Amino acid sequence: MKIKSANTTSCKKSLQVSLSVEMMVHFAKLVYPNYDFYKRTGFKEGMPIPSDFAAGRIVMDLVNDGYYVDFVEALIQAATKGYKGQIYKLSGLDGVAAGLIAEGYTYDKVTGQFLENQTERISPNWGRLQEDHERKMTVLRLDIAGNSELVRDNPQAKIKKAYSDIRDIITRAVNSRIGRLWSWEGDGALAAFCFGPMEKMAVYAGMDILHELFFYNRLRNPLDRPINTRLSAHIGQVRYSNREWERLQNDTVKEAMVLESLAANNTLCVSFNMYIAIDQNILNLFGPEKTGRGHKYRLYTMGHEK
Repeated sequence: MKIKSANTTSCKKSLQVSLSVEMMVHFAKLVYPNYDFYKRTGFKEGMPIPSDFAAGRIVMDLVNDGYYVDFVEALIQAATKGYKGQIYKLSGLDGVAAGLIAEGYTYDKVTGQFLENQTERISPNWGRLQEDHERKMTVLRLDIAGNSELVRDNPQAKIKKAYSDIRDIITRAVNSRIGRLWSWEGDGALAAFCFGPMEKMAVYAGMDILHELFFYNRLRNPLDRPINTRLSAHIGQVRYSNREWERLQNDTVKEAMVLESLAANNTLCVSFNMYIAIDQNILNLFGPEKTGRGHKYRLYTMGHEK
């Protein structure tokens, strides 16, 4: 989602009247570590720089490079909870937040993040990630077991209806937890989670999908046999791309596919780095820790018809 320059005016004014140029640059580098204000402008550190110029240039650079929303979140955090033990009095932050809301975001007070307003749009980058941005994410992989046999043995109309229903189940479970469905191949799906408690969100979405399919198989499935699925959840660095096939090339995604191969039908396989972040009462529903294909993992199984 591209931020309109008209909606950044209040941020420029807030920076200009509230922070020194040094602190403006410091907060920018918090969210954009490779940002080099001095190299971009030609100024040397320590030289006197007009605050209005610095504020305008920093905001423009962060908007163009895709870090503006992160920057506003950092400013709000510094003004409400503090930064390094100090509360920063930043003038006009309400107007800064209003500018983002006008762009189609909502503010989540629990996580302190601006999230894409899902009543208006749901995009694969959450309205925030830019091409080639790399972030820690959790991915949820799903595969429909015996897909070829299901397609061979059932009328096309029934297959189309059942698979459309499954996609709806997955989409609801993922979107309701601030995730995004990145790929749907007919016989499988890939979802990603990037904001909030992403480990929990992915695991809960996976469990939800298994529960929904349990009842779907008994009450609504039009096919001649139950639909069995295997799921896995994993966390790691993911480089975002606007092209679906490039998103699927991330190592974290490939590792999730390995984990999926370790799961039995109607089972969620969760990697070690995922389940150490899960609440103990939820983790108790999983089986014991196992090791396979270079991964420590645990399994959650929902009883389906075989």
